[in-house]
Order: sequence, then C-alpha cells, then structure tokens
Amino acid sequence: MNVIETPKSIIQNLKDAGCDSETIEQFMADLQKGKEASSLKRLAAHRKTLLDALHREQKRIDCLDYLVYQMKKAGK
Repeated sequence: MNVIETPKSIIQNLKDAGCDSETIEQFMADLQKGKEASSLKRLAAHRKTLLDALHREQKRIDCLDYLVYQMKKAGK
C-alpha cells in the first residue's frame, strides 16, 4: 500500500464519506492488492451516488423556495 494514510484513517475516511462496510472491504482489498485503478473507480462510483443524491435534494429545495417565493409574491 503506497498511500500516506494508515489503513485505520482510510477506513474512517470512507465511513465519513458514507461508504457501506462492503464497499470499504472491497476498497481496502483492492488497495492492498495494488489495484489502484479499481480503488479509484470504486471511489468515483460512490462519489457519483452522493452527487446524484445531492442533486435530488437540491431540486426539492428549489421547489420549496419557489413555493415560498410564490406565496410571498401573492401576499404583497
């Protein structure tokens, strides 16, 4: 493993990023086997999942903001 962080800190980082135990185990196995491309691909996939969720939530916030705007506009 040629990563500066310790395995413990990597695992904590993955947990903090919302990775499930299966993803963490697979990531660590890939990393220990020197499969950096596979590790990076796994991180990219999780990042995409998080970004998709963020976009869904942003759309919901936008809907609420629009409703508030319409209500305030109608009340003037």
